[in-house]
Amino acid sequence: MQGTVDGFSYGLVTPLVAYVMACLGGALGLRCTTRARLVAHSWRPGWLALGSAAIGSGIWTMHFIAMMGFTVAGAPIHYDKPTTYASLGVAIIMVGVGIFIVGYRGATGTALFTGGTITGLGIASMHYLGMAGMRFSGKLEYNTFTVSVSVAIAMAAATAALWAAGQVRGFAWSVGASLVMGLAVTGMHYTGMAALSVHLHATGTPAEGDSPAALLAPMLVGPLAFLLLAGVVVVFDPLMVVGRPDRTRAEHRPGVPAHPPVRHSAGRPAPRARRRVPHRESRTPQNR
Repeated sequence: MQGTVDGFSYGLVTPLVAYVMACLGGALGLRCTTRARLVAHSWRPGWLALGSAAIGSGIWTMHFIAMMGFTVAGAPIHYDKPTTYASLGVAIIMVGVGIFIVGYRGATGTALFTGGTITGLGIASMHYLGMAGMRFSGKLEYNTFTVSVSVAIAMAAATAALWAAGQVRGFAWSVGASLVMGLAVTGMHYTGMAALSVHLHATGTPAEGDSPAALLAPMLVGPLAFLLLAGVVVVFDPLMVVGRPDRTRAEHRPGVPAHPPVRHSAGRPAPRARRRVPHRESRTPQNR
């Protein structure tokens, strides 16, 4: 029996909140990735890991906030917690692989294509693994073409976001890129939901049980708290929050003389030497 699906049970509330969460996670992650390219190599893995967790948590939170508005008439929905949390782990790990590639290789050429592809596949895998965690009296079926379109959107969004992270142009640039990324990721989610059809079993259980919002709300507490803490770290000057990183040493290349370090005295600066003007003899005749 074909099930009646409603993806907007709360109207535009869940899509708008989901979009905001996707933008927040994207902004934090892109800012951390940009910061990673400006600090010493010893600090880079920490910033890239924080950016990966921020983007993965933001996308995961966006997905399940949007799923709060998803209902199937006559079939209460439950979620398998191990599968649901596994989708969060897949998102963070695969997004992290893409971010680390771009963070160390640069946002150009093969590195950008590889990182964007892996990150996009991670976003799509998180979405469909999260959908696989749904439990109700029926089964899900997908349209192959629409699923392919949603995966392509995820890959394009991830590639564009990683390219923007590689352009070190300040906080405003990261915010603009995160708005585009949030729109693309949210669009990917609802494109994937458009590929969905539900078939209910003939011997379905009565429509009883908790609502999706009541089931998902406790799961969202952890990622939301993490995004809040990550936002505090990024909003304030990161160099003051985590400490001042060591400066990288200059490379000594053959044939290129190294610049000697300039020492500054603690006292007053030394006075500039005055130019000595040679004494000119007078040409006026003298009395003999």
